[in-house]
Amino acid sequence: MFRYEGKAWDTRYLPRLTSAEVAALDKDDALVILPVGAVEQHGPHLPLLTDTLIGEALITRTLERLPETANVWLLPPVPYGKSNEHLDFAGTISLSASTLHSVLVDIASSLQRSGFRRLMLFNTHGGNVDLLNVASREIRVQTGLMVFYVNPHSLDADKDLVTEEEHEYGIHGGDIETSLLLAIKREWVREGELVREIPDVTGLKYLTMEGRIRFAWVMSDISRSGIAGDATVATANKGELIAERIAAELALALEEISRFDIDRIVRE
Repeated sequence: MFRYEGKAWDTRYLPRLTSAEVAALDKDDALVILPVGAVEQHGPHLPLLTDTLIGEALITRTLERLPETANVWLLPPVPYGKSNEHLDFAGTISLSASTLHSVLVDIASSLQRSGFRRLMLFNTHGGNVDLLNVASREIRVQTGLMVFYVNPHSLDADKDLVTEEEHEYGIHGGDIETSLLLAIKREWVREGELVREIPDVTGLKYLTMEGRIRFAWVMSDISRSGIAGDATVATANKGELIAERIAAELALALEEISRFDIDRIVRE
């Protein structure tokens, strides 16, 4: 179930409302969610839209778990991200950091003019992570909005389902993303093309691709196939379990976020 289908899109999709209906919404506890994905290569077996598809599916499942009283609203996903690390592979479409930053700030400014107070950036592309951290604070400074940022993979819903090696190095098109796509949109997965390719960085003591002490890389530096991970062990059942775990935890988090008021952080 995806865009424009099901309860989440029927009752919580902000653009389905009229201007007058948006103006009449109670903004005090309202939360607006902006999914941010990517259109980029994901190896020989996954579609370019993988990150955006995952984001739409996860947020759909999450919103369907909310009580009807929850004042949470969904915006159309931004399907393009900062994907210049994948530009050596055909089909990748990347926004520059400055362009994506400007798009996010402009969307946030528009929401603020409509009276909203809370915005969540829901990111499903690793290449967006650093930029969205910066953009979140800039939006806070420029608009006064309370800004929340989540990458669902940071919830560790897969930790007991994949190998330690996959959890550390399976950062693109491997077991986790392939399992999710098998559960979400199996007909878009080329199951005869599944590959395993793990970057050879296991002998390094200090340097890592993500975390600790990093070295800068693009995908062609670390992979011939365009993936980092083991897609050959992916299963739809695993993807279903990961998706349900994320949706369950995120639904609880959204209720807390709707109640959160940053003005109460500083104690009297």
